[in-house]
Parts: sequence; C-alpha cells; structure tokens
Amino acid sequence: MGPAHGDPEVSEMTDQNTAPLVELRGAGKSYGTVRALHGVDLAVHAGRVTCVLGDNGAGKSTLIKIISGLHRHTEGEFLVDGEPVRFDSPRDALAKGIAAVYQDLATIPLMPVWRNFFLGSELTKGPWPLRRLDIARMKETADRELRGMGIALDDLEQPIGTLSGGQRQCVAIARAVHFGARVLILDEPTAALGVKQSGVVLKYIAAARDRGLGVIFITHNPHHAYMVGDNFSVLRLGTLELSAARGDITLEDLTNHMAGGAELATLKHELAQVRGVDTAELP
Repeated sequence: MGPAHGDPEVSEMTDQNTAPLVELRGAGKSYGTVRALHGVDLAVHAGRVTCVLGDNGAGKSTLIKIISGLHRHTEGEFLVDGEPVRFDSPRDALAKGIAAVYQDLATIPLMPVWRNFFLGSELTKGPWPLRRLDIARMKETADRELRGMGIALDDLEQPIGTLSGGQRQCVAIARAVHFGARVLILDEPTAALGVKQSGVVLKYIAAARDRGLGVIFITHNPHHAYMVGDNFSVLRLGTLELSAARGDITLEDLTNHMAGGAELATLKHELAQVRGVDTAELP
C-alpha cells in the first residue's frame, strides 16, 4: 500500500491561503538559438508535492537547473517567497532554502553514514589551531535527524555504500532537510530502484511533505507521482503540456498524457497497416 496522502480539501485550502515558496511564470531557457524550455508556469507550496513528469528531452533537467541556481532563466519570471530572483549559483539557491538531491546523491560510498551526512559542513570543536572534528555531536545529530524522518539505522559507522539505494536516497533527503531546505528538488529518485525500494523513497517524500517542505518530485513514472503528488505538471519538448491538481486528474489521464496519447493513437494506426499485428486488443 502506498504512502498515506493528505486530505485534498485541506490541501486546497492551504494553496488558497499561502503564497508559493517558489513560482515560475512563463519561464524559459534558451542556449543560443536552441530553446530548451518555454512558457512554463509552476508553483510550489509548503507541505505539498509538485510532480514534474516528462520523457527524456522534455525539459526536466533544464527546469531543475533554473530552480537550483545552476542556470539562469532567459525568459519569464522566477519568484521565491513572492520576490523575483536571479541566482548566480546553487549557493544562492541554498541561501533561499532550495536544495536539490540528484541521482548520484553526492555521497562517498566508502565513508560512514554520519560523515556523508555532514560532508562539506563538518562540525568541529576546540580552539584554533587545535580544532578537530566533533564526531560525537555529528553522530548524535545525524541519528536524530534520520530518526525524525523515520529512518532508524543500527550503525552510523557503516559505509553509506552498503545501504540500499532507497536508504541512500533517504539519507540525502534528511541531510537536505537538516541543513535548512524549505524546497526540496528530487531528481528521479526512484528511477534506478526496484518496487520495494521505490516504496521506501516515496514514504520519505511523504514524510518531507508532512514536515512542511515544498517538494518538487521529478519523475517519468506516473504511478509513483500519483501515489504522493498534490499537483502534476507534464513537460513535452520544453513546454508545459499539462498542469493539474490531484482532484482534477485521474491516474489514467496522467499516464495517457505522460505516454503521449496522440502519438500512441498514431502508432496504433500505423501498426494496423502491418500484417500480423492485431491492434484490436491495444489500448
């Protein structure tokens, strides 16, 4: 059974009464003469999961890069807390509470879990020049934050590479939350995982939402998106093909948009011309 989803009526009231944490209005990005993204509207609210779906080349990566500060948008508006912004680097985005968790997770497999949790932001103690790592405090903090997300590990000394793919994703999510993320961008977190491990990650996406974060869940899997999503945006060839709230769309509709209903209808028509292919049973 999938992660419990919030009350849709409460979610709609939340949307109406609060300004988006992050908002794109007609946003786009061009690389010279190549237009990678055009006219995209997207709003991310606290305590909501916004799912962005699309096939390879749809523009998902470009969208992530704009919101996370890797690239500047070249058209439209990008607002954080209602104020227009133009980030120069991911550090600018982090300062505004926007953190991205990519598929490679930025972890070092042979290092312990607690070291990876604080990688690049290690806690120290003692006077300079005799400062040293505060290992006890880092272990205690990592354990507390992981348990706060519902992740209980018996041994924080174990190399993070020995954890399952789902567990590593969850450590990366908990790390981003600890370091002040208000908006969490998750780049295809279930793409390389099996069914059970995907369920683990979806559970922690729901946990992040329930802690009040605005979550942007990038995926090409409509079933995973529908299990935890509150709003759905489908990108196709750099433009927004669909934007709908959970109450306004069914899983079947979402899957059809994601799969490209028009293209499938054309393919079915073409297959009908091929001898030996029975299209009567095709959807």
